[in-house]
Amino acid sequence: MTEVHAPASPWLDESALDLAELRSVAERDTDLRRYPHAAEVRDNVLVYRGADLAGADRRRLQGELIAALTDGPGVVVFTGAFEAAVVDAASGAFDALIAAQRRSGAAAGDHFGAAGANDRIWNAAQKLALQAPEVYADYYANDALALICQAWLGPRYQVTAQVNVVNPGGAAQVPHRDYHLGFVAPGQLTDYPAHVHRLSPTLTLQGAVAHTDMPVQSGPTMLLPYSQLVEGGYLAFNRPDFIDYFAGHHVQIPLDKGDALFFNPALYHGAGANTSAEIRRMANLLQVSSPFGRAMEALDHTAMVRAVYPALRAMKAAGRSPAELLNAVVATADGYPFPTNLDHDQPIGSLAPPSQVDLVLGALANDLSPDALDVALRDQNERRTP
Repeated sequence: MTEVHAPASPWLDESALDLAELRSVAERDTDLRRYPHAAEVRDNVLVYRGADLAGADRRRLQGELIAALTDGPGVVVFTGAFEAAVVDAASGAFDALIAAQRRSGAAAGDHFGAAGANDRIWNAAQKLALQAPEVYADYYANDALALICQAWLGPRYQVTAQVNVVNPGGAAQVPHRDYHLGFVAPGQLTDYPAHVHRLSPTLTLQGAVAHTDMPVQSGPTMLLPYSQLVEGGYLAFNRPDFIDYFAGHHVQIPLDKGDALFFNPALYHGAGANTSAEIRRMANLLQVSSPFGRAMEALDHTAMVRAVYPALRAMKAAGRSPAELLNAVVATADGYPFPTNLDHDQPIGSLAPPSQVDLVLGALANDLSPDALDVALRDQNERRTP
């Protein structure tokens, strides 16, 4: 008789927070023989020589990279991916942008660090394109970058970048997963079904280009290979036992200027502490997104909110349930805080700034007038505008 297995639950809950599962996937060795294009394995991380990439069969190499990011260690390094002269030209432009930010007195907030502790350039791709278009074009013409972006996301993708300079004494980040579910409030994560937890990492590729040499004392990215395989990992990364396990088992790969690191956004990772006396560790943090994460129609959510808000207030006054009001707000307002202008709409004190849904729900809770809501909407839109 054929054995019938009960289907897996479509939801994740506390039972998904299993440290034993993390141990079982993370405590393994990467077999170089499974990755014939890789040059070596360093601390369970696959290392590819940039010089070898151009001559390889592109489809086979991309298939290997997909396997590495999906079921393998979840992270790869390309040595010598960017020419030193190209990196130096971009670094010069980034230094000029940082100096301008300092002169303006603006302190860039951070997702995981105190504002002003380090130097960060939000929307670095656009700023580089506008300030130094030739440098930008030369930088993003890089085929090693295109190779892995195409492998993970397909032939069309959207590049965003944030330059991060961690100064001597800069503290380490807490381990985390990244965009999209990595930016959802912990209390809301179980409201997303299990298949969304599996889908989220396929919509983004994380990367970092080293703009300086990064010995271990400068704090290169801390990584836990294979941790992307834990299905409940978005729920668990804030738990003390998972943080402690990461602290005892993570690896750090020293990078040379021009090396590039790419990883599955579900991989547990975090910037390391810069314990050096004089190294200003500069990296261009790449967050490359699928072009498919968009609705079919372009809606003016602000106009819709302005039109519907009086009706929502009337529904509340008439005693309609909070669930019904929430349903109407979610259908009307923009429910995700990104993309935004992180220079003005900064995630200070939280992983993300408030969404338009948050703004409208707050207005209903505080019984704001339509005029007061209109001011709040205008202010929010101005913060979000590039």
